Amino acid sequence: MSERLASELGPQEQPRVPPSASQASAPGRSAHWDGPTYYGRPQLKAAPFNNWVVGAYIFIGGLSGAAALLSAIADRARGHEAAPVVRRGRFLSMLAPTLGTSLLIYDLHTPQRFYNMLRLVKGTSPMSLGSWILVSFSAFSALGTLAAEAARWMPRFPWLRRTARATQLPAAVAGAGMTTYTAALLSATSTPLWAAAPQSMAVRFGSSSLAAGAAALALGNTGRMGRTLDKVALLALAAELAATCVSHNTYRRTGVAPALNGEWGKVEKLGATGLGTLLPMGLYAVSLARGRSPMLSTLAGLATLAGSATLRVSIMAAGDESANRPDVSFRFTQPRNLPKRWFRR
Repeated sequence: MSERLASELGPQEQPRVPPSASQASAPGRSAHWDGPTYYGRPQLKAAPFNNWVVGAYIFIGGLSGAAALLSAIADRARGHEAAPVVRRGRFLSMLAPTLGTSLLIYDLHTPQRFYNMLRLVKGTSPMSLGSWILVSFSAFSALGTLAAEAARWMPRFPWLRRTARATQLPAAVAGAGMTTYTAALLSATSTPLWAAAPQSMAVRFGSSSLAAGAAALALGNTGRMGRTLDKVALLALAAELAATCVSHNTYRRTGVAPALNGEWGKVEKLGATGLGTLLPMGLYAVSLARGRSPMLSTLAGLATLAGSATLRVSIMAAGDESANRPDVSFRFTQPRNLPKRWFRR
């Protein structure tokens, strides 16, 4: 039947493939991918996030979590000497449950979506775990801050101080999760730049948050605690720089690096790494060598905070660029870039 129908219809020509579907002149092509694309069109959709809003949330969440973690350690290690740092850390920890949560709900457009994320706990979902980390951190931080401030005004109730101290440990544990869970969330997507280097991006986010937290706690602190916090910020920045080098090496190896050739890639390199990491490292080093210069320490702290915020926004925007470029996405999805465990039997 099919042969008879074919004889009646006569010979048919195969559709011609436009040159843009297989030639290197297709839009979005580069030397990193020599195979065909679908007429030069993206195979992925960029994330629907507002990069400024979500980037600000990631920065604020990491800053709050690191401040809670560092202030809890300072309270245990230095006691009464660290009281001003501990109090500032409590206030900084409130940025996530107030401003940070507001930004997150705003980007969701529908407030009920945040509630729906709390209906279950799924251990394999970074979104589910991250939602509960945020809720846990917000609850312990708010309770601890309220109890500590109430104890200052009502010293006759010792249980308030005990309550504030008891919430420090769970808030610090959840705060540590706040510094890195967003990296796990981004790495679980199909966006090439985010998925290419999950481990090193988590280290970048975590160390950047610790540096920002230490810098915020050290601002205006002229005592011994200020010098200690400057050292913590310097070490965290060094860890961030090392993780940045590992990330960029991975991007080159997996073919994702062209996504950083655009405008936001330059912002990531010059703003986040240059002005936000290398510059404050130099300022902290000179300041500590002089016995801690308040002016240099303040400049380093402000640069660290600005660089930490720039890192989040630039990574978000460069990730969109990697999704919109078919040469990057096709190159990244080659078998050589997939985890080896996927090929085990």
